[in-house]
Amino acid sequence: MIPLSHYLIVSATMFVIGSVGVLSRRNAIIVFLSIELMLNSVNLTLMSFSSFLGDVTGQMLAFFVMTVAAAEAAVGLAIIIALFRRKQTVNLDEINIMKW
Repeated sequence: MIPLSHYLIVSATMFVIGSVGVLSRRNAIIVFLSIELMLNSVNLTLMSFSSFLGDVTGQMLAFFVMTVAAAEAAVGLAIIIALFRRKQTVNLDEINIMKW
């Protein structure tokens, strides 16, 4: 059986990669995928603790997080498509919709 620490190391690595992607990239789609990677790392942590403790609460919470992430993906991609149609770019530095 794989120890809990291995799962947590993989999860922390995934979260750090997602954080670096959010902070360093300016493409809206890559930022969006980095946020999804961070959500999946949290799901991995929830699942590993749930398995370690022998409780299904973490698995149920991870299921709810996946449901919210699916809804967020649909809304987020719709917003990105709308921004691309309006501004002809997905670069976050060039998109400033708060300016008249």
